[in-house]
Amino acid sequence: MSSQLTNSPTITDFSTSPLLAKYPRHIMTEGGNSLKVGVLGATGTVGQRFITLLSDHPWFVLHALGASPRSAGKPYKNATNWKQNARMPTSVKDMIVNECKPEFFTDCAIVFSGLDADVAGDIEAAFRAADLAVFSNAKNYRRDPLVPLIVPYVNPSHLAIVPQQQLSESLKRGFIVTNANCAITGVTVPLHALEKAFGPIESLMVTTMQAISGAGYPGVPSLDILDNIVPHIGGEEEKVEWEVLKILGGVPKDEDGKRAFDMHAKTPLRVSAACNRVPVIDGHTACVSIRFSRRPPPSPQQVREALINFTCEAQTLNCPSAPSKIIDVHEEPDRPQPRLDRYYQDGAGVSVGRIRQCPVLDIKFVVLSNNVSIGAATSSIINAELAVLKNVITKEQSTEGN
Repeated sequence: MSSQLTNSPTITDFSTSPLLAKYPRHIMTEGGNSLKVGVLGATGTVGQRFITLLSDHPWFVLHALGASPRSAGKPYKNATNWKQNARMPTSVKDMIVNECKPEFFTDCAIVFSGLDADVAGDIEAAFRAADLAVFSNAKNYRRDPLVPLIVPYVNPSHLAIVPQQQLSESLKRGFIVTNANCAITGVTVPLHALEKAFGPIESLMVTTMQAISGAGYPGVPSLDILDNIVPHIGGEEEKVEWEVLKILGGVPKDEDGKRAFDMHAKTPLRVSAACNRVPVIDGHTACVSIRFSRRPPPSPQQVREALINFTCEAQTLNCPSAPSKIIDVHEEPDRPQPRLDRYYQDGAGVSVGRIRQCPVLDIKFVVLSNNVSIGAATSSIINAELAVLKNVITKEQSTEGN
């Protein structure tokens, strides 16, 4: 983990921290200073990113790896085609890969899923049914009315619906939390910052230029993407238009005390998305135009200041993977750019530039986020850190098998 991420105060000794007094020993490492975690889809691109980020995490220690039956039984170094810039962590090279079955993960406090959507649904459901906490990068449960869809800098309050999910499934500690589509993750961060500062947004137009890594490995055929832009990504526009409503909306209680996602219904938000695949390896860029409900709308300078001053709960709670600065606001007319800005805050931050008046709506700007970091594994890890700090994972929920 880069030095940019290690300046935040962290819990380094679970045995002396009041926070960790709630954890039973079977999900903790010897000495009681870390929680055991597992990774599903460990040999894939997202799984490899999970392993890279978790290899030196101050709270979480890799305890179990899951992949397809053809990889099961092999040492990790022999089961995967490593595609990360960083070297494979020594600590995982000789770990034996298991099948993605709950019985191999019973000692894990948290299970991170980097599974492809084709297989994620049934496997993640089985892990939840086995009373395991699953933090998923897949799309399968994003539309579930009891599963939070969380961008960690935007809506960690949606974790409040987890107890209702557990009750509906008759579980003590098992649940599923998903992170968002990689294209909308970065966009929702400045949108949330601006709604926080100026009130509801009523219209959003977004055009994405999405990196080829977003298609997974081996990704888009070279003859389709070199010297080209592909103006269609199957199902992507529908996901962007729907997910932004769930993320930016609330999760209020009704008269019976039950929570439901309101999909931004109090102040309806109209969203139009156009999604394109471009010949960039990593880093999703989006051109955004918005209209506020408030009249008159804020000026470009007021928007700029609101983004510069934005802070979020992941920072105030001292999540170890949350960067010290979430949004980097560029003054240069030609920034942000993927090649120059995708590794801002080790890929955990969001870059915004070209903030100006929109002659059709109110304000327009450009957003860049790292789709394989904050758009994928980094989000899941910070979501899990938030769940620890907000007592979503508690001793009462974690005593099975102890």
